Amino acid sequence: MKISLGSDHAAYEYKQEISEYLKELGHQVVDFGTDSKDSCDYPKYAKAAADAVATGECDCGIIMCGTGIGMSITANKVKGIRSANCITEEMARLAREHNNANVLNFGARLVSIDLAKKITFAFLNTEFAGVRHERRVNMIHDLTNC
Repeated sequence: MKISLGSDHAAYEYKQEISEYLKELGHQVVDFGTDSKDSCDYPKYAKAAADAVATGECDCGIIMCGTGIGMSITANKVKGIRSANCITEEMARLAREHNNANVLNFGARLVSIDLAKKITFAFLNTEFAGVRHERRVNMIHDLTNC
């Protein structure tokens, strides 16, 4: 898969580790920044990573910040994005299975890097269940004409 990545300064080191982990798993990574631990404005990076998913440039995205909240709110403003802030493997699995999430995010201040990798793996290796969930996902998109 081709995966977009984005982070703010609080999760910069996580982004670097997740990028290497994804490459080890055989995925292609497109890094939308940030490029250091210097303070930055996270919406810029969340939007860039989400745009790449929304346009089809990337198959899915992974974004991260201190809590995951700001990046998630930002990404969900992009038409066609279903971003899920996950702090457990089960949340990541259900985000894909039930909500067809196409962007994963988590907070570097809330999960260990080992758990972040497990969350990432669960997200990438779960398929959307469809059927009854499809109707609900469509209802969400109808709210914003996605």
